[in-house]
Amino acid sequence: MSLCQYSIVFALLFVGAFGHGDEELFLPLKTLQKIQHNHNEPTCSSQKSRSENRAVMLEMKHKDYCFRSRGDLSKRLQKRLLADDIRVLSIQSHIKNVSSKQVEALSQTTTQIPINSGVSMQTLNYIVTVTLGGRNMTVIVDTGSDLTWVQCQPCRLCYNQPEPLFNPSISPSFQSVACNSSACQSLESATGNSGLCGTNSQTCSYLVSYGDGSYTKGELGQDHLVLGSSSVDNFVFGCGRNNRGLFGLASGLMGLGRSDLSLISQSSGVFGGVFSYCLPSTEAESSGSLVFGGDTSVFKNSTPISYTNMVPNPQLFSFYFLNLTGMTVGGVAVQDSSFGRSGFLIDSGTVITRLPPSIYKAVKAEFLKQFSGYPSVSGYSILDTCFDLSAYEEVNIPTIKIYFEGGAEMEVDVAGVFYFVKSDASQVCLALASLQYEDEIGIIGNFQQRNTRVIYDTKQSQVGFAKETCSFM
Repeated sequence: MSLCQYSIVFALLFVGAFGHGDEELFLPLKTLQKIQHNHNEPTCSSQKSRSENRAVMLEMKHKDYCFRSRGDLSKRLQKRLLADDIRVLSIQSHIKNVSSKQVEALSQTTTQIPINSGVSMQTLNYIVTVTLGGRNMTVIVDTGSDLTWVQCQPCRLCYNQPEPLFNPSISPSFQSVACNSSACQSLESATGNSGLCGTNSQTCSYLVSYGDGSYTKGELGQDHLVLGSSSVDNFVFGCGRNNRGLFGLASGLMGLGRSDLSLISQSSGVFGGVFSYCLPSTEAESSGSLVFGGDTSVFKNSTPISYTNMVPNPQLFSFYFLNLTGMTVGGVAVQDSSFGRSGFLIDSGTVITRLPPSIYKAVKAEFLKQFSGYPSVSGYSILDTCFDLSAYEEVNIPTIKIYFEGGAEMEVDVAGVFYFVKSDASQVCLALASLQYEDEIGIIGNFQQRNTRVIYDTKQSQVGFAKETCSFM
């Protein structure tokens, strides 16, 4: 067997640790089946946290693990792909809208048109627990958003959530944000929409609309935010009075983008503008972690961290762009002239990695060349390279590595190579997809980031990668 191949029991949705040397990784199918058919619903309403050295670690769960018993697994997996397509389309639309607004501004004919944030709420997967105004709040994490918000009382339109709504009237540290404040003036760069002021100039209203029709409306407030044992005073967030989108999975959203209103910017005095995560698999019993602070000694990475510089994009500065310079499949370098020509977005909310058509075609061809002899089946949604592997207990899978400017590399974990459209492995697809056009922005999705420590250093403007088996313990 090649060193660039894994030999595994076909149970890739479950990430275990049954290693037999560097060449092979065996995962027992019966363990996967037990997990898939376990109808005991775990609670994820209060994740753990701890502090080590100068870093704060928050336990991170995949929301599908937390709500595993709700509905058929195969249907959930298929629905996730459909929602993912909406997110990518909305991101591309957002990028084009921003670009067109820049052109209009240069021609001095610009018109103020509200735009959405470029994301879809339904693909946001990972949740953590924070303390805001003395109350625990479970929030969903997104590097593609900037404004953190929670549902607030009194609420005109709120979805059901597992925890009580945030009540600013009983928080001794809550304060409204005034219209003439710098925070209110920062709303346009953070959300695409300017702060709104009514008759009361002491209250700055906000609106964030998302690419799938979800939205949150309310007023900006500031309160005492606690992350583990560290605190952020006068943290500015959205107090949502009219919300649609998360449908009971969380109390709100944590924005980890780069604008002045993001959590990363507001906590830079405490954590130095550095955060990282290790994303767990959906059905894994172990948790992942969201870490604030730049102390790398708290990580459990099994390979050295390799860094690449962020690509500056003044028009889309809140997103994280990288220069993808190459890919290998089974150790074979994929040849395509598009590598290194445009920035790729790395995103915690997009599920499946999207490649420009020419790169995807070359990767697909090399993968099929090495992964031969298995029965092919029709594609599903955005995935077009699919197989029926229900008759196999083991298959050899070529490793996939992604390379970035400066020599940084990210090896796709074995759990991120194939996507199970059907849980019985009768329709299993290569977990990569093609963009529609060559000039669209490529995206590194969270499915390929599993069991990888991804470090975002906004002060040094770099992103780091290292292999790590995700576990909060």
